[in-house]
Amino acid sequence: MAILGTGCADGPGQEQEYRARVKQALFIAPFGELADPLLVAEVARAAEGHGWDGIFLWDHVLRERSAEVGDAWISLAAIATATSRLALGPMVTPITRRRPQRLARETVAVDRLSQGRLIVGLGLGVDSGGELTRFAEVVDAVERGERLDEGAELLLALWSGEPVEFHGRHFTADGVRFLPRPHRRPHPPLWFAARNTAVRPLRRAGRLGDGLHAIEIDRDGLARMLDLVVAERGSLDGFDVACNVDPGTDPAIWAGLPVTWVMHAFEETAPLADVMRVVEAGPPRP
Repeated sequence: MAILGTGCADGPGQEQEYRARVKQALFIAPFGELADPLLVAEVARAAEGHGWDGIFLWDHVLRERSAEVGDAWISLAAIATATSRLALGPMVTPITRRRPQRLARETVAVDRLSQGRLIVGLGLGVDSGGELTRFAEVVDAVERGERLDEGAELLLALWSGEPVEFHGRHFTADGVRFLPRPHRRPHPPLWFAARNTAVRPLRRAGRLGDGLHAIEIDRDGLARMLDLVVAERGSLDGFDVACNVDPGTDPAIWAGLPVTWVMHAFEETAPLADVMRVVEAGPPRP
């Protein structure tokens, strides 16, 4: 099933209509100055005041280019209490260096703090800066994929609030029940990250997810990605598609494709002043 609309927008009318309905978010790294959750909360408060729809954070514990690395989940909690409207979440959290039971508790806490505004991004994780190898975490990509599949299934089960019996190769939950449940029902949206047209991540997104964060992709590549998602789930109804742009870029570059979120993605070393200039300019509109 081919995704239609892979060409440019037909004209100003289509571009304006797209801008009006697409959601626009900030995508920042809590590194450097922004390792301080108080400053992240200030950015989020300003973003809400200037009309942005969401703010998403990188989730890492170690980076080569940044000596100061903040905890994404503490910063997300700060955002949740500093705002009342913004969507928020990690893009993305790697289950390979987490434990699903811990992640389940943290996600429910932030979802309740935000009254249902949390979106949970999951991915394989990377070893940039040695954040896997230096802590003796799993590096093999196939095994990390298996852990992601299992971890996502277990996370969904724990969110249900029902008794869980789960015995996988990598994770176990032996007759447990997690309460309270998330504020958002049946659970916070679950997005999966994918690059290019690697089949397994896209099938995972189609099978388990409520959305896709497409990374390092152009228009033609995105259309091919979405064909694979549709082949897995049957349609894109109720499915979010998030794509990155350089900060401040007109979101109409994705017009004609079923992109629902445009992520204004900053470099990991972006100074706070540069972030605030984009925040205060507000999301590009017609």
